Amino acid sequence: MQHAVGSPLPPHQPGQGPHAGWASAAHHPGAPQGPAPVPPPPPGYPGTGAGTGPVPPPGYPGTGAGTGPVPPPGYPGTGAGTGPVPPSAPAAPGHPRPPAPRHAPAPPPPDSTGHVPLPPGGPVAMPPAQPAAAGAPDPAATTLAVLLIGPAGAGKTSVAKYWADHRRVPTAHISLDDVREWVRSGFADPQSGWNDHSEAQYRLARRTCGFAARNFLANNISCILDDAVFPDRPVVGLGGWKRHVGPGLLPVVLLPGLDIVLERNAERTGNRRLSDEEVARIHGRMAGWYGSGLPIIDNSQLDVPSTARILDDVLARAIASPPTW
Repeated sequence: MQHAVGSPLPPHQPGQGPHAGWASAAHHPGAPQGPAPVPPPPPGYPGTGAGTGPVPPPGYPGTGAGTGPVPPPGYPGTGAGTGPVPPSAPAAPGHPRPPAPRHAPAPPPPDSTGHVPLPPGGPVAMPPAQPAAAGAPDPAATTLAVLLIGPAGAGKTSVAKYWADHRRVPTAHISLDDVREWVRSGFADPQSGWNDHSEAQYRLARRTCGFAARNFLANNISCILDDAVFPDRPVVGLGGWKRHVGPGLLPVVLLPGLDIVLERNAERTGNRRLSDEEVARIHGRMAGWYGSGLPIIDNSQLDVPSTARILDDVLARAIASPPTW
């Protein structure tokens, strides 16, 4: 917007630089050519402070126009500027200079935390059979996916945690019961009755555990999962784990005697503790794993470290001769 000669200039706008409101030099017909004194801006001109001092020529440093001659010493806002005033026509009052072009903002600094791409998780393949001459492979130094099966009170969680803690390669423990209990409000507790809701949450937890295992294995981290898989439901049990993790999953059954299972279950608290009748029923169903071809460990008289060592021996044989399941 232009103002009539002699009319007041627009007020200073916050955020403008000290030279954003300088008037531009204009050439009018009949104006003298060559060097000419530059009249001071009117009192209170925006950005000049006290309203005195010459108007800078076009291209003055700091105005946003780029390059130009250096203003005389003591020029307002220049500090230590030196050099003669360039020739310029008198400024036309009331004709403010267009706002200086703004420079593009500097790009933000790169993310200091970085970004580590992860390989996509895929089904774990069956480990290749080792020739007999090569000797038994060391399962403690091999990336594996293990499924530890057993009834409530068999010691699956304790053995799985110990085994994962004492391996020489990175290993994760994935507990199906822990994942099921991620559901807080609306948790379908099987102790209240096995129904469609508890079945759906069980399947959802199994699928989540399978996804987690595949992602760990894709990044060279072994995993051991524990679940009470029943032999009389092979499609839902082992079939589900094979679909979610892959055919390379190595199942091992942990099956102590009924008296040991009842004793360990009595030490549990919360919804992990089952009735003696339920424990006996589950243990009876688990007996169907005998004759299935899967390796079975009876840890009735074994502590956790001893059971973990036997688990390594069983896995070494399973790697040398992968089970068919």
